[in-house]
Amino acid sequence: MLPRPRGAWLIGALMVVALRPAAGAQTITPHLADDAPARAVRDSMRAVLDRGLADKAYPGAVAMVGDAHEVLATVAVGHQDWAPSPKVDEYTMWDLASLTKVIGTTTALMQLWSQHRVDLDAPVQHYLPEFVGANKELVTVRHLLTHSSGLPGWRPLYKEATSPADALRLLYNTPLDTLPGVRMVYSDLGAMLLGKIVERVSGEPLDVYLRRHVFAPLGMTSTMFNPPKRLLARIAPTERDPWRGRLVHGDVHDENAYFLGGVSGHAGLFSTAADLSRFARMYLEGGQLDGARIVTRAAIDTFTHVQDSALSNRALGWEVPNGNNSAGHRLSNRAFGHTGFTGTSIWIDPARDLFVILLTNRVDPTRDNPRLGPVRVQLADAVTSVVDTHGPPSPSAAGTGDAP
Repeated sequence: MLPRPRGAWLIGALMVVALRPAAGAQTITPHLADDAPARAVRDSMRAVLDRGLADKAYPGAVAMVGDAHEVLATVAVGHQDWAPSPKVDEYTMWDLASLTKVIGTTTALMQLWSQHRVDLDAPVQHYLPEFVGANKELVTVRHLLTHSSGLPGWRPLYKEATSPADALRLLYNTPLDTLPGVRMVYSDLGAMLLGKIVERVSGEPLDVYLRRHVFAPLGMTSTMFNPPKRLLARIAPTERDPWRGRLVHGDVHDENAYFLGGVSGHAGLFSTAADLSRFARMYLEGGQLDGARIVTRAAIDTFTHVQDSALSNRALGWEVPNGNNSAGHRLSNRAFGHTGFTGTSIWIDPARDLFVILLTNRVDPTRDNPRLGPVRVQLADAVTSVVDTHGPPSPSAAGTGDAP
């Protein structure tokens, strides 16, 4: 018998069987055998999501847990909208909001860094000479990735500008609030600039680059900017937006990204739990999946480690657990993840060979809904608690999962 892979805490125990969805939740990919860890993971996920639905944290949510080898449990609750609408499942498309920063922009920069086409410590002006203003010559790519550039967090470009080109001019000319490296201020503006660096270095629009170099090689066929209208029935709506005067459905929720044409380094991606599971598995497999190499192990090691713990819990693009964020209280210090304003999150823990994905539209019908925060923490804690408590399934429960 060969040793079981480190992710085997549920692999052998989780087999596809036909299950009837429970009231209030449907188990979309019910990889479930009669094994205590398997049942505990599924039941803990369902309990957390059901509580969130009852608390009106969202009209619908899907959570997915897995390791480098496969999806181990998927549970969904609710519908796409509070109004009569389809139930959500692993193929529902969600506005990822700021997950765009890591799923898209950061991954692209990891590739370009590995190819020696982007230097993390080069001035941003080396790539974007339009980025002008006092002390901006001191701002590096690393500063943008760690949100320590000195830029403000946000600016209503969509209200101030007369066109997308004018919005970019305002972006490049936005003054720094502080010197770079002084403090961490989570900045959409910095992520917008990172997206422009990807475009300038690669010579491709950001959406084209990501489709060609990340999503298509990974088989992430439902991950895209500006999804076509034929997919609208699969897309969960977001907010009843006063600025647009309608329920936002199929267009990016973020106003600046929408004004820029739906494609930006900080927001705009739509995806599904099924697609994001392939992305997470790729990271757990050291940057490759099914023969497709997306990023190098060196890039993963470099980009997922905290850069300055005295300043923040920020790695390069990614954040890491700090006891107060959506990672909860049990993920290892090797874990990395991110959240999105619309109600999305992803955490990847190489030490446990584990990923936890949560996709919701908590901004439906309004962004003034603070109830999702506890759900994120409870989900991460519940799943990791099962892993820590039960450990791998027993050989008898694992069936024939071991290789001969």
